[in-house]
Amino acid sequence: MAQQIGQPVKRVEDKRFLTGKGNYTDDIVLPGQTYAHFVRSDYAHARINSIDTSMAEEAPGVIAIFTGQDLLDDGIQSIPTGWAIGDDMNEPPHYPLAVDKARYVGDAVAVVIAESKADAADAAEQIMVDYEMLDAVVDAREALNDDAPLVHDDSGTNLVFDWNLGEKDATDAAIEGAHHVTRYEFVNQRVIPNAIEPRSANGQWDAARDELTLYTSSQNPHLIRLLLCAFVWPDLPEHKVRIISPDVGGGFGSKIFHYPEEVVCAWATKQLERPVKWTAERSESFVSDAHGRDHHSVAEMGFDEDGHIVGLRVQTHANLGAYLMTFAPAVPTYLYGTLLAGQYKTPTIHVNVKGVFSNTVPVDAYRGAGRPEATYLVERTIELASKEMGVDPAELRRKNFIQPDEFPYQTPVALQYDSGNYEGALDKALEMIGYDDFRQQQKEAKQNGKLLGIGFSCYIEACGIAPSQVVGALGARAGLYESGAVRVHPTGKVEVFTGSHSHGQGHETTFAQVVSDHLGVPLEHVEIVHGDTDRVPFGMGTYGSRSISVGGSAIVKALDKVKDKARKIAAHKLEAAEEDLEFSDGEFRVKGTDRSVGFGDIALTAYVPHDYPEDVEPGLEDTAFYDPANFTYPFGTHICTVEIDEETGHVKLLRYVAIDDVGNIINPMIVEGQIHGGVAQGVGQALLEGAVYDEMGQPLTGSYMDYTMPRADDLPMIEVGHQVTPCPHNPLGVKGAGEAGTIAATACVVNAVIDALWDRGVRDIRMPLTPERVWRALHTGGDGALREAEPAA
Repeated sequence: MAQQIGQPVKRVEDKRFLTGKGNYTDDIVLPGQTYAHFVRSDYAHARINSIDTSMAEEAPGVIAIFTGQDLLDDGIQSIPTGWAIGDDMNEPPHYPLAVDKARYVGDAVAVVIAESKADAADAAEQIMVDYEMLDAVVDAREALNDDAPLVHDDSGTNLVFDWNLGEKDATDAAIEGAHHVTRYEFVNQRVIPNAIEPRSANGQWDAARDELTLYTSSQNPHLIRLLLCAFVWPDLPEHKVRIISPDVGGGFGSKIFHYPEEVVCAWATKQLERPVKWTAERSESFVSDAHGRDHHSVAEMGFDEDGHIVGLRVQTHANLGAYLMTFAPAVPTYLYGTLLAGQYKTPTIHVNVKGVFSNTVPVDAYRGAGRPEATYLVERTIELASKEMGVDPAELRRKNFIQPDEFPYQTPVALQYDSGNYEGALDKALEMIGYDDFRQQQKEAKQNGKLLGIGFSCYIEACGIAPSQVVGALGARAGLYESGAVRVHPTGKVEVFTGSHSHGQGHETTFAQVVSDHLGVPLEHVEIVHGDTDRVPFGMGTYGSRSISVGGSAIVKALDKVKDKARKIAAHKLEAAEEDLEFSDGEFRVKGTDRSVGFGDIALTAYVPHDYPEDVEPGLEDTAFYDPANFTYPFGTHICTVEIDEETGHVKLLRYVAIDDVGNIINPMIVEGQIHGGVAQGVGQALLEGAVYDEMGQPLTGSYMDYTMPRADDLPMIEVGHQVTPCPHNPLGVKGAGEAGTIAATACVVNAVIDALWDRGVRDIRMPLTPERVWRALHTGGDGALREAEPAA
């Protein structure tokens, strides 16, 4: 049978998606179905004096109306965050429905449950909330002023944590003694996730069995069950709760977290003993889905007289919004600060991050989660340094790369990189883009009045965050292993149960390729099962590009156990010693002979154990858990070229080349699709996307009329290439590919634009680089161009 790993197998799950046969949470209509509509605050900060539901209760179709106090009175607790930064982190309660104050526009204060969505929405309009409007704060730096309004009164401060990593004194000395220092202020703007499927939840209570089933569009159903039963609703027994995440139409991180709507639907169905479903409208998603990014940073990178980096000093204010979401504290700390070495030998680094509450939608992981912010800062800074010092940007990077013979490499910010060949990826990208030829074209274009630019982004990311013991010591409140179970049926067909969750990644294909190769069974004989806590061993879901490296490795461990048992059965049937058997192409063979037995025959024997070893149990299935020894470290070089219309400021992407090293590749077609999608999201942030609030906390980008998403005609054909440096510490040698494009793309595009405008005096433009901002920077040096920052504290 032909090898499956490494082949561009078409995605088996696409048949149901392309033919409209997908089964999403909103598609599920249960007997006696009711519908929830949330009443959300129109104010960014307001005290709730009273909620009058009397008129709404009389409206047609209304079954019940609940407020935050109703849930509190029944024992519903705060939704916890899943990560603590230090023992004294400011962690005020986050109730499913606001009780005392609304803290951002979109904060839910009540819920109407009715016979139809229309009835619920109409009744919600009749609920009268008496608000006392309060001053709001939306900027993280301003939120730390002495006179700033407090988002949480009892906290006494808007500061969530003040986190440091690295050697401050050594870094200060390196920066002060540097031959050259590049110092700039960067804003990594807030962005809004926009998965094609809005979030949805549907709770069903079985009164006869006292059991809850919650269907939800989640990336990690077991974590939702754990948080719900262990913290939010402690009287709810975990073994009486089933969480099902069926087909999920994209997530990009925004569906990792435990949201208030899930809690409310789960609790309300028990009160009514009828199913309760909620599905967000798109405009509702803009103010209820966790946002991403929102960093304000000052970076200082020092160099010696030969152009070697001597130190990096960073000060970041991270806006966390009004509440702490599930992984929010980890994103601007351990997923950001630990990546500030990039691909470079930086002797000393110090980063200070202040996490801050504001009257805005909560912020958490969004595709890349801390890694894009780190890459943007490092790659923008080294690009600016190359311009300031008059050094070719490729050569300055090359001079500072960690070399292949220096791995494993301990960075000054905690991580130990296990492998890499950064120069190889850069050289491949330079060759593919035709770097020298483009520089010549750029000179000629300049003479003809055209503005061309080229930008680099040499990124590294950390995927499959682990091991559990280490991340636990750093504040994680859950393990970060993964589970896999393999069940071989009597006919040789195989079911695989994975704690990873697929919401666009193609797990049903990729994991099946791994199983097919390991057991020698046809791909179509393998079914991948995920997203159901009653069927799948406890797992941690999908995020952080962890699925193949952690989830895939758990499956391989389970496959090895199954093969070990199969080997015992085969040895018995072939009357040979186990060590004399070899396994290939789905058969056990006695070495040096033509005697063999097929895997299908072994499976049948395991369930019809007539001719069977005495010390082996019947059946052929096993389970494994995999806790990685380290992160995996994908890396690469992306290069793009742009042309800028001087009259309009419009940026046209001419070419985009991506060379990525994601370790061994299971399915190159799926990997390329992930790179394409990631680049599109990164380009979106660089040129188009940005969440904007006014000073009163009102969102000004609350729909697609105001928030621009990338379209096909905004992108060139993305040219993808690969380099393979296998991960040395997992059985597949894989690293992760889902976020690489997003991590690299923002810096790549912005660097290209600044390259085009450098001779016109433009040093930086805040993302998104809209035509207006580019035009303003080009013609006036006005709001589009940032001024040089003050030194970091």
